[in-house]
Amino acid sequence: MSMTFKRKLPIPQEIKEMYPLSDTVKTVKAQRDKEIAEVFSGKSDKFLLIIGPCSADNEDSVLDYACRLAKAAEKVKDKILVIPRVYTGKPRTNGMGYKGMLHQPDPTKGEDMLEGIIKIRELHTRVIEETHLTTADEMLYPENYRYLSDILSYVAIGARSVEDQHHRLVASGMECAVGMKNPTSGTLSVMFNSIQAAQAAHTFIYRGWEVSSDGNPFAHAILRGAQNKHGQTIPNYHFEDLKLCCDLYLEKGLKNPAIIVDTNHSNSGKQYLEQIRIAKEVLHSMRHSPEVGKMVKGLMIESYIEDGCQKIEEGVYGKSITDPCLGWEKSEKLIYEIADMLY
Repeated sequence: MSMTFKRKLPIPQEIKEMYPLSDTVKTVKAQRDKEIAEVFSGKSDKFLLIIGPCSADNEDSVLDYACRLAKAAEKVKDKILVIPRVYTGKPRTNGMGYKGMLHQPDPTKGEDMLEGIIKIRELHTRVIEETHLTTADEMLYPENYRYLSDILSYVAIGARSVEDQHHRLVASGMECAVGMKNPTSGTLSVMFNSIQAAQAAHTFIYRGWEVSSDGNPFAHAILRGAQNKHGQTIPNYHFEDLKLCCDLYLEKGLKNPAIIVDTNHSNSGKQYLEQIRIAKEVLHSMRHSPEVGKMVKGLMIESYIEDGCQKIEEGVYGKSITDPCLGWEKSEKLIYEIADMLY
């Protein structure tokens, strides 16, 4: 019953100096951040598609996937703004199992946090360099966000983190859009409290500093479904759920009301093929109601090169080792179908 201090890790500023961004990457990020902000502020009517593997487990296959995605993104760029998911930390319900590239740069080897910090920065940077698409990640550990703060264009706060004060306050100081998922219980008031907290200014302790934040006007809702007390999944992507979320937004009077629908997790019951149907149903709901159509800004889809998932030791290239994902052929087809269904 103890904690062993193994080594002191470099602070984010040191890592950024060791692995700086090129002028090209900085330019791409600035432009992409502007485009994403315009979607959330309502200045742009483009549809966001935050899509990619459940967890970024292998640099080669993630880059392969991102390059395929960039080609599809170019074809739909008049309607859709594609943001690749490069999720380098994996939340574990019981704390066991693969925790993402941050912990294990190589899933077949032991944990190495220093190498992990370096590898995730390199991976996000390479995706931008090779695709000119800036990336999304989940803020699993608020203390680690600064290692990637100059790279990320989108951050998600997970269902198990959204009630945490530290996550909310750090989100208020982010310089990119941040999505707050509904908790696993599905209680929307928790999610809206998180959005309100993230949109407000705060003073708090962060990485040993007293810091102040301005508030993040682009903090918004992500609907990912829920679980009841029996462990059964409860979706919240149907029209009635979207309408309720819109009504609550108006009641709360929050800035830039926006909803992203997560098509996997408890919305699909982790039945990854259901993501196709769910995505299309959300688009139909948007057409049915102008209010819903205006407030739903995009979808979050778990997608990789191969369908489904596998155990780490199976070693199938481009197949998820965490939650099951939609394979590339189905994903590419779905991207084009979504574009065709948009106005």
